[in-house]
This record gives sequence, structure tokens and C-alpha cells, in this order.
Amino acid sequence: MSQDVSQVSATGTSTRLYSPDLAPTKKAGRNWSGYSVFTLWANDVHSLGNYAFALGLFALGLGVWDILAAFLLASLFLFGLLSLSGYMGSKTGVPFPVMSRIAFGVKGAQLPAMIRGGVAIAWFGIQTYLAATVLSALLKALFPGLASWEQTSVLGLSVLGWVSFLGLWVIQVLIVSFGMDAIRKYVELAAPAVLITMLALAVWMFTKADMSIAMDAGNPFTGADRWVHILEAAALWVVIYGTFVLNFCDFTRSAKSNRSINLGNLVGIPVNMLFFAGIVVVLSGAQFKLDGRVVTSASDIVQTIPNTFLLVLASLALIVLTVAVNLMANFVAPVYTLVNLFPRKLNFRRAGVVSASIGLVILPWNLYNNPVVVNYFLGGLGALLGPVFGIVMADYWLIRKTRVHVPHLYTEHPEATYAYRKGINPRAVGAFVPAAAVAVIIALVPAFAGISGFSWFIGALLAALLFVVLPGRPTVPEEDVDGEDIAVPSV
Repeated sequence: MSQDVSQVSATGTSTRLYSPDLAPTKKAGRNWSGYSVFTLWANDVHSLGNYAFALGLFALGLGVWDILAAFLLASLFLFGLLSLSGYMGSKTGVPFPVMSRIAFGVKGAQLPAMIRGGVAIAWFGIQTYLAATVLSALLKALFPGLASWEQTSVLGLSVLGWVSFLGLWVIQVLIVSFGMDAIRKYVELAAPAVLITMLALAVWMFTKADMSIAMDAGNPFTGADRWVHILEAAALWVVIYGTFVLNFCDFTRSAKSNRSINLGNLVGIPVNMLFFAGIVVVLSGAQFKLDGRVVTSASDIVQTIPNTFLLVLASLALIVLTVAVNLMANFVAPVYTLVNLFPRKLNFRRAGVVSASIGLVILPWNLYNNPVVVNYFLGGLGALLGPVFGIVMADYWLIRKTRVHVPHLYTEHPEATYAYRKGINPRAVGAFVPAAAVAVIIALVPAFAGISGFSWFIGALLAALLFVVLPGRPTVPEEDVDGEDIAVPSV
């Protein structure tokens, strides 16, 4: 059945699939440079959550050289994955929910988009809560009388916690309301402050420890066991970026060129991640040498700074950093997901408010403080991202060999390339369901704890293999057709 005329725009696109926010970006005027891509990673790599993960490796028994080796392996692998994903956005100019239509169909793409968006909304709330704890500690240091505000709790959060959380929530919504260009500018301004602050913190700790650090926490792994833990740490680091790998095209669709993406990735991933790892080993090794204590958060160290002025600067840097990470990793994806669900009712600004509101009403501090919820709900959702990535990559690179008919991503015409069966590609669903089931079982069932860190990779590889070998090979356009005729200016 052909489209209802009332649902077709003057350009031949479906109003259920096309809006200015979902449209491809014009190639002329794209404004994300190599520096823009670099600052994206400069902020995201140094997030509070990432520091908690990396500092935890030292506590688990990985020594200084083990941690550096794990991050080197992970960064090289991530550089390759992000280069592949970034190229897709640069070439087509479309956001992730639209990109998913290539493999899953114009309607089936709602599945991967909602998985990615759901994970991001939950982490938006959690990251805002983590930043709020830093802000609350800073406010108490400056105004000791505010400590009394923590004696009253509402829905699991103190009054001071609510003030800090809502203040940061409003700031983020305001930034997002000005669109992607405002996010780019904020990220570019935040990155230098973050890098300088974390370097200064590491130098301060190194000096405090008499220019030397402990090389391990006293119980290092040895032999084959050591390398297993190094590989598992590297794999877990890649899993942390499984979300970003998936929707990197949301940012690279505005990149000036593929060269800009590769340059930004090169400095932002291998170089920056090793810089991050260096700071981690200095912070953890110095603190352990000083008092035998293993720290699990950069904010714990910041709060020990004796100078009030420096404490304020460091705390503000962590808050600025967390907001930047949230805007990039946990705001953009759900905004595009919601616009993709309701393109005739939501634009970027309205979707940002809806996404942030959901992130508030789920009371994220209760999620974060409940290990069972974080592990089973967010861990389970995260495990689903690997199969989605495997299918999207296998379809684009192995089957289509980068050939895409961009205008067909916005039409429901039954003979269009991505119409499949009523808008859903059975082949993609058939590959996703078993691969996702395996990935979730490996990630959550205690019997597979030894390989749980590799669930993302196993799910991705299994889904890609199934997608390639299953019957019903999708139609591949004979030539590329760009979306310039229906494109909008990049912002």
C-alpha cells in the first residue's frame, strides 16, 4: 500500500519519518572540526564515572603497567571502531535513529534507537546526581551552615541534594535548548579546563607523595591471570564506550570532513586515553603510598585539597566536566530517539525537556544506590548495544559496502530500499534476538562471570555473523544517492 497523501511532504518524504532535526545535514557549512571531535573525547574520557572505573582497577589488583597496557589496547580498538562509525555519519549526514533504518527498516529502527535512548536517559539522571554530590560538598565547604539541609530527606535525596540536582538539571536543559551548536561550543570551552585541572591534581598528588608512587596495591596479578585481567579491563573499557560507538554519527554528521574525524579521534582516543590512564595511576599510586588507602573516585581526592580556592576550582572543573559528558553521551541520543518517535510533535528543544524530565522522575539516585538495579537493568540494556552495533556495521560495511540511498530513509513507499516487510527487516530482527539473548545471559548470569566483561563483543560478533548468513539478503542500491535535495544546514 502506498503512502497516504496527507503524510507526504512536498519533497516526497514521509512526515512520520522526516523532520528538520532528523534530516541529513548539508555538506557545505558543517562546522565540527578535528578540535571539536577531540574536545568531545577530552571531556567524556575524564568523566567521574570513568575515573571511578579506572581507579577501581588498581583496587582489584592491576598494577600501574597493567592499567596502562589495558588502556592502550582498548584505545587502539576504540579508535578503529569509532573511525568506522564516524565515517557513516560524515558520509550520510543522518543521526543514529535514521542510520538504523538502513539495517532495521524505516519502522524497525525504533528498536535500536529506543535501546540506546533508554540507556542514555538513565545515565543522564545518574551523572547529574554524581555532579550534584560534588556541588553539595562544595556548597558545604563554602557555607558550613548548609550541612543542616542534609538532615531532611525527600524521596531519598536530601534538601541540599535536591537544590544541587535541580540547579544542574536546569543548566543542562537550557544549554540543550539552543541545539547541537551550543553543545559543541560548551564542550570546546570545557575541555581545556578539565585537562588542566586533572593534570594539576595529579601533579599535586605526585608532589605530595615525594615524587614517587606505589606500583600496585600489594596484591598484583601474575602470570596468565594477569593478562586475562588486562584483557578484561580493556574489554570493559570498550563496553563503556559501546553507547558512544553506536551513535557517534549524531556528532560526525556535522563534521567538516572524514579527515577531521580521524584527526580528532587520533588525539582524543589513543593519546588522550593514555593521558587519562597516566593520571589514574598517579592518583591511585600516590594515595596508596601516602596512607595505604585505595581511592575509588577523583572527587574523594579533590575534597582533601587544603586550599579553599583550589578546592573550589577543582570542584567546579568536575561539575563542568560532568555536565559536558551528560550533554554529549546522555542527552543527544535520547533527544534524537524521541524526535524519531514523534517527528510531527517534538523538535530538538522539546525532546530535550521530555528526556530530562524522564531522567528526573526516575529518581536516579535511588537507581545508582541500588547495585541490583544498576547491574541488572542498566547492565542488561547495555549488553543489547553490542548486537545492534554488529548488525548496523555488518549491513553497512560488508553487505552494502557503504552504498546508501539517503532519500529512501525518509519514505514509506513499499518499493523503497528500506521498506523491507512493512518497514521492518526480518533479517535484522532474526539476528538481533538470539544474539541479544546470549549477550544478556553472559552479562548477568553468575555462571558466566568469568567472561561477562566480553558480553558486548560476543553479542556484536554473533549478531554480525547471523545477519550475514541468514537468508533474505537486503536490496543494495547500485549507486550512492546523497540527501542533499532534502538536507538542512548543519547547526
